[in-house]
Amino acid sequence: MTWKELCLDRRFWDLPFKIELNGQGQIIMSPTHNYHGYFAFRIGELFRKHLPQGEVIVECAVETSDGTKEAAVAWASRRRWAKICDEYSASIAPEICVEVMSLHNRRAELVSKKDLYLKAGAREYWICDKDGRLEFFDASGQLSRSKFAPKFQTQIKKK
Repeated sequence: MTWKELCLDRRFWDLPFKIELNGQGQIIMSPTHNYHGYFAFRIGELFRKHLPQGEVIVECAVETSDGTKEAAVAWASRRRWAKICDEYSASIAPEICVEVMSLHNRRAELVSKKDLYLKAGAREYWICDKDGRLEFFDASGQLSRSKFAPKFQTQIKKK
């Protein structure tokens, strides 16, 4: 199955799950908790504050070497956004892709997605854990802060 076929199949509309495809075209469904959406939204708000010259994308589908992955939130420059905005899934990853860890995720699983997003064109990959702590990565490895948004906080507080 392709991502476009999945998007057009009415059986998959309005599911309360995050959906991805693996490299064999198999559907992977992952239930999320309310904090997942909360952190994704808050990160998006902070992207607007720290990187106003681009676009925020929530649940951004990205074509990777292991199928279509869906970043919880992403930031794309306006130039990259112009290229991917009408695609079913991004043919090139936004510059920053962020995954919010759910209770069923293993850290190793999210770290392995780092390489997929970076190979697909992302410049940075972030992980937000269930307590709102952020980790930042680029092709050189783990960073203490984002190079794109050095003033971005390293923890999102639950209110």
